[in-house]
Amino acid sequence: MYTTYGIPKPLTWLVLAPHPDDAEIGAGGTLARLARGGHPVGILELTRGEGGTQGDPEIREAECVEAARLLGLAWRGQLGLPDGGLMETPEQARALAIALRLVRPRVLAVPHHRDRHPDHFGAYHLAKRAVHLAALARADVPGTPWRISRLLMYQGNADIAANILVDVEAELPTWEAAVRAHVSQFTGAAISETVTPEIVERRKARMMYWGTLGRARYCEAFESEDPLVLDPAGL
Repeated sequence: MYTTYGIPKPLTWLVLAPHPDDAEIGAGGTLARLARGGHPVGILELTRGEGGTQGDPEIREAECVEAARLLGLAWRGQLGLPDGGLMETPEQARALAIALRLVRPRVLAVPHHRDRHPDHFGAYHLAKRAVHLAALARADVPGTPWRISRLLMYQGNADIAANILVDVEAELPTWEAAVRAHVSQFTGAAISETVTPEIVERRKARMMYWGTLGRARYCEAFESEDPLVLDPAGL
């Protein structure tokens, strides 16, 4: 693993991205909101996106650095696992557990296990094993054991049963600029429903849908597998 932006430090939120740009698309507004509020937040790319049709790892890393600056991230890292080969192996889980012990996030956001891309649902299962491993005192993992307080799933291309909505209307210009920083992916011909110049328009429509349910204009959606304890006076 190596750092691409900022310095390693304890983080409030860390978003795992199977490929460069995944975190911005699914959780960039929330990261921008947290950063604006003074919270240290970060992104960890699991692969360099070397298998993608457009761009190359060097170009995509430079785009990640610019997006990190726009979002106000405290840290961004690159794990360097194989693009197209993310899976729940002991070796990959150990590599991710080392990273988790390094930046000690309170909340970890990961791709949803129902997403269609093998690297996205692979990242979910890998994260579950790594979270467990990072917390074990006797695990063969460098660093001090660290227990994640909350694991959330963010939306890729599949529908999710969202039970957490974050109002990101104020962060929408920042979110859009961070997504568009990935120029190699979102200009030129459309490669898929995600790698397309229409990505901002499509995602804004989805965010408006969630906003309607949340009585806001634009929301990002997350799903927690565990119940959340809330202050009833805050509802």
